[in-house]
Amino acid sequence: MYKIEFKSGVKKDFKNIDKFNILFIKDSLKDFANNFSNDYEISLMQKGIVKKSKGQKEDIYRLKLRSYKVVYKKENDLLIILVLSVNTRENSYK
Repeated sequence: MYKIEFKSGVKKDFKNIDKFNILFIKDSLKDFANNFSNDYEISLMQKGIVKKSKGQKEDIYRLKLRSYKVVYKKENDLLIILVLSVNTRENSYK
């Protein structure tokens, strides 16, 4: 099982999201972490729910949750899913 850690900037992201969607995002991330494996991640990639970001030095991924995108990276030695940001598609590219 993976552990979820939120980078400090995620608190700022959550200030712009209503409580209902914050709860949805957090619950979805818990499910994602509890079910996580390489096979699970590959199946989500095939469905278009997870995409690997291009042009990055490290492996950074985007998880699509309704209209929100969660940017995360895996740290294998610590087994952590580090959530880097949570934004709507419109705000992801600002």
